[in-house]
Amino acid sequence: MLKILKDACKRAYVETGKLIGTHEGSAKISVGAGGDVSRKIDLVAESAVIETIRNAGENPTIIGEECGTLLGSNGYLIMDAVDGTTNASRGIPYCCCSLAYATAPKLDCVTEAAVIDLASGDLYHASKGAGAYLNDKKIDVRSKRDLDYNDLIGGINVSSSNEHTISSLGPLIAKLKHVRHFGANALELCYLARGMMDISADLRMKIRPTDVAGSFMIVREAGGIVLSPSGEPVDSSVFPGTTLSYVGLADMSIFEHFQEEIKYFIKQISARAGIRTRVGGVTVPHTGPDYTE
Repeated sequence: MLKILKDACKRAYVETGKLIGTHEGSAKISVGAGGDVSRKIDLVAESAVIETIRNAGENPTIIGEECGTLLGSNGYLIMDAVDGTTNASRGIPYCCCSLAYATAPKLDCVTEAAVIDLASGDLYHASKGAGAYLNDKKIDVRSKRDLDYNDLIGGINVSSSNEHTISSLGPLIAKLKHVRHFGANALELCYLARGMMDISADLRMKIRPTDVAGSFMIVREAGGIVLSPSGEPVDSSVFPGTTLSYVGLADMSIFEHFQEEIKYFIKQISARAGIRTRVGGVTVPHTGPDYTE
């Protein structure tokens, strides 16, 4: 299945190349199953992926940002045909096609993944237990011995966040010396997987599994970890309507380094949402396990 995912990514790369940064590509066509506006470039990329999968003789259930759920008979294709659509529509060269294949409709059932940089053509891919690759070169997250906790580089997604959410992230942002966010979570996680970043976090409870299913696996196969804000492994349904928060890391010691700042954020957001604090812990909105301490 991995070869088919890679072929589908390459086809999406070819078909979208002439649309990135153009009025034609950025034209608003409809509203996708995920609730976002679908632009022409989204629909072209999605069509290219689906056609490649079907022409290969495969019939998985397809779960996509634009198409929603298309029932099939063998496994699940989890797709964000263009992650970073706003970048693509403006001509910012940072967007990707993210694909994952799973044996069941859960994140921890993903067995193959492919993510292609739609600007450069770089192709990240992984199979469960076989490592992660950039094109044909094996990649790894930064090793613990190379980490300088006073000089970490991390991405924190604050897009469309309200003032309270941003202020609650203040201690985390202040402690993280080099803050980046490029506008495509799936590709940013691949940067983490190849050792270019140390942490990639989205705590807004807005990200959909279709955005990150592929790159979660690539990070893990590169030796990194992906946790919920409570420090538990991230897992969830991949069907439309599911959202989650996550922290991707090169090493567990980085989570420990920022643990108090993450706890502060959780408590602040819980109070804002009017959620009752339990004895010995706090619960916040989440599709996975409760956040506790």
